[in-house]
Amino acid sequence: TLAGSPPPRSEAAKFSKSLAHLRSTEKPDAVLNFMRSQGLGGAAIRKVISSEPNYLCYNVETNIAPKFQFLRDSGLSESDIVDVILKNVVILLLDVHRSLVPKLEMWESLLGSRELVLKHLKKTRWFFFSSVEKKLHPNLKFLRDECGIPEERVYVVLRSHPQLISQKPESLRALVARADELGMPRQSRMFVRTLDALHNVSRERFEAKVELMRSFGWSESEFSSAVRKAPTFLCISLDMLRRKVEFFINVVGYTPSFIASQPSILLYSLQKRVIPRFRVLEMLNTKCLWTRQGTCLSYVKLSNAKFREKIVLPYKEKVPELLDILRAGECEGK
Repeated sequence: TLAGSPPPRSEAAKFSKSLAHLRSTEKPDAVLNFMRSQGLGGAAIRKVISSEPNYLCYNVETNIAPKFQFLRDSGLSESDIVDVILKNVVILLLDVHRSLVPKLEMWESLLGSRELVLKHLKKTRWFFFSSVEKKLHPNLKFLRDECGIPEERVYVVLRSHPQLISQKPESLRALVARADELGMPRQSRMFVRTLDALHNVSRERFEAKVELMRSFGWSESEFSSAVRKAPTFLCISLDMLRRKVEFFINVVGYTPSFIASQPSILLYSLQKRVIPRFRVLEMLNTKCLWTRQGTCLSYVKLSNAKFREKIVLPYKEKVPELLDILRAGECEGK
């Protein structure tokens, strides 16, 4: 049996069906013992086996151990390997030389370093599942040859979001069509970032955000313009987007049109950055030490170090609580 509590009846039935042809428990026992020896606990082993019960019928030396050795040789620690296996169980199905090595080399050339490949392997589900021939190469060729996007521009986005070219080619083409509908020029440096944002936002969620911003007074053209300037604002949750817009309209006093013209303001953390800085500026204003030179946006955009240097430190003797306001915001946002 698997370590820990017994599997649910449905899983047990699935295991039994896969093991029905075996005349002994030698292979399953060997597989379970090997996985335990590699640092996988009971819950982790159950997750791996429930995804593919036939793993219990594998020969450890020829089918499973080489995959773990491949990951070790790639530079991963034992705990890292456990994370990778749980995120990419399909690795145990793939041939080391025909599939895993070519995928590693392909992703290494795309992302620029093995460290980045290993980082994504640990955090990105099914990272090694995509076919080089059926997905990665066709998608890159489409973006380069048909969309006219320089490969370097694609690579910049892939380093943080490799899933963009891991999808089916028809899905990527659909994303390009959606970006075209928004009027985003394919020559724009924001085009690939727009594709990435749309990849993470379903049609339904996209339309919900269109409706939300329409309720605040945005026109369709203003929404499209905002996406072209700051596409990642589409990835903000509906509730947080509403809270941010309400704050800027009701508290700061910005008009919906101004927010549409400066959508990057929606990308900053409300609790950790926007509200604390606004409170600092308001306190300085009440003490007649700040007379609204520049917009709130210009101060929100400053780095933490610059904001402290320009706005907080010059007044720390007269208004010592300014630092407390900033610290409270940092703590509240954690």
